Amino acid sequence: MPELPEVETVARDLRPLIVGSTIVGARCSWARTLRTHAPEAFAEAVAGRRVEAVGRRAKLVVVELSGDAALTIHLKMTGQLFVVPADLPVDPYVRLVLELADGRELRFRDIRKFGRVGLYGRDPVTGELVTEVGGSAVFGAFGPEPLDPDFTVRDFRRRLRRRKGRLKPLLLDQSFLAGVGNIYADEALWTARLHPLRSASSLRPPDERHLYEAIRSILGEAVERRGSSIDDYTAPDGDGSMQERLQVYQRTGEPCPRCGRPIKRIVVGARSTHFCSWCQRLSPADRAAARAILRTQTGGDVRRGRRWTELTGEGSLGLTPDEAAAATRDATRARTERTKRAAATRRAAARDSAGGKS
Repeated sequence: MPELPEVETVARDLRPLIVGSTIVGARCSWARTLRTHAPEAFAEAVAGRRVEAVGRRAKLVVVELSGDAALTIHLKMTGQLFVVPADLPVDPYVRLVLELADGRELRFRDIRKFGRVGLYGRDPVTGELVTEVGGSAVFGAFGPEPLDPDFTVRDFRRRLRRRKGRLKPLLLDQSFLAGVGNIYADEALWTARLHPLRSASSLRPPDERHLYEAIRSILGEAVERRGSSIDDYTAPDGDGSMQERLQVYQRTGEPCPRCGRPIKRIVVGARSTHFCSWCQRLSPADRAAARAILRTQTGGDVRRGRRWTELTGEGSLGLTPDEAAAATRDATRARTERTKRAAATRRAAARDSAGGKS
């Protein structure tokens, strides 16, 4: 799922393309794409509104509209936004179209149909987006923005010291920090030399500062590099390049850039989690509590030799342990490259269907 840097990139790309444009209509081919309205009611509600600004909150694109309203767009796993001429053919994966007065369209393309678009009004007193008049704030449950200049290490410490859970699930909790997801949680923890299963209550003040600085540094660099185009993510002006700078994410079995030992993978809260067990040490107390999860780790040293039925590659019988390990790494690397090529092909197809760069 696109995280803060990817969504920020989409918002920045959209801004010069649609700010100042007037929406004259909307078409929806998948009703569940709309979080707040039925398709006909949505089309009527947005018609005539002018796009005043485009921004981001957490992992959502926020399109500010005239009349104290705003659209929120959650891209989820495969959502993509393109601005194209209205006469361009619509491919079958476009779920929502906003028709603009100048003859262009903003198209929301979403292969897996998980993305959601909502239309909300603003509270006349607080100015916050609300679910309805007198209703709850749309972003009320979200934590602070980690790149906000006003978000200090003191604020981070204060929030962290209220928590006792493990670091990886905590960083993914949008009520703790807004916008951090699986990729950048792994990268920040590796940068700060903190194990993903370490308990938040065990951190010392230097650990807290290192994690704060790592989160801001990694996210800041990712924004500069337009995010990580690992799966289906692409922005209106093209792919990102942060995937070339990732140190541990999706690098299971590869050498740690710091110590050379293999990157390991575990599953925490149904999310793949990547780390170096040497650089990111786990205390005995945390290790005992996480023993069941640690037993599932892959990518590191195994406790027994592989059986011949588990060896990888043609004619693998008789391979030495080092040769078998090398064959496994090669197979893993080949699978990763095939996955990346397939994702790049899907993104290219999406851009082609959208008429190329807007």
